[in-house]
Amino acid sequence: MHIFYTPDITQPVYALNEEESKHCIKVLRLPIGALIYLVDGKGGFYTAEIISDNPKKVQLNIVKAELGYGKQNHYLHIAIAPTKNNDRLEWFLEKATELGIDEITPLICDRSERRVVKTDRLSKVITSAVKQSIKAYHPVINEAIHYNDFLKLPFEGDQLIAHCINTGEKEFIANLVKPHQKYLILIGPEGDFTPDEVNLALNKGYKAITLGDNRLRTETAALSACFEVNYINR
Repeated sequence: MHIFYTPDITQPVYALNEEESKHCIKVLRLPIGALIYLVDGKGGFYTAEIISDNPKKVQLNIVKAELGYGKQNHYLHIAIAPTKNNDRLEWFLEKATELGIDEITPLICDRSERRVVKTDRLSKVITSAVKQSIKAYHPVINEAIHYNDFLKLPFEGDQLIAHCINTGEKEFIANLVKPHQKYLILIGPEGDFTPDEVNLALNKGYKAITLGDNRLRTETAALSACFEVNYINR
């Protein structure tokens, strides 16, 4: 199955951009009459027939459109402190896209070792995972924001913060939330949130969660939270 990401799709005729056209004709060597599949990142899944094999502008005829393809029954937003090694953050984005996630925000915390985030690069990682896992929805990757500023943003749903500080009560995600809701989960940097950051979130209405007894890397903790939410909503 050959899948192309086409956020600007039009019907009933559409042309791939030059990069995708070259991949379609020069790399995949698909002929006129071949069927390919398109996703628009907003829930649209399309079947298209190649009607022109110009390697700079492949023309397509849209023969079938499915809207709301694979729509999740919940909304998951994870705000995660960028890892020092960027490959680890990209790994999380890839796997979270495969599992199911709607929105990601890089969170600059007091102990963050990486404070510059190239969201264009991260968006490309997500796009690749969208095509690989046949997703019609493209997760949103926001620009990096400072922790304190992020907590000022409104969110209608369950707000959770994962941390390792041995103060106060923490619950498992499944004990705090119900299925088919909106969830926002904060994941701290490799040195964890500071006590002040935790208290600030709790004062804003966030609930403290535990991801188990094992001490997890940032990207592992984020993926664990992603898995739990999707398991609850299975």
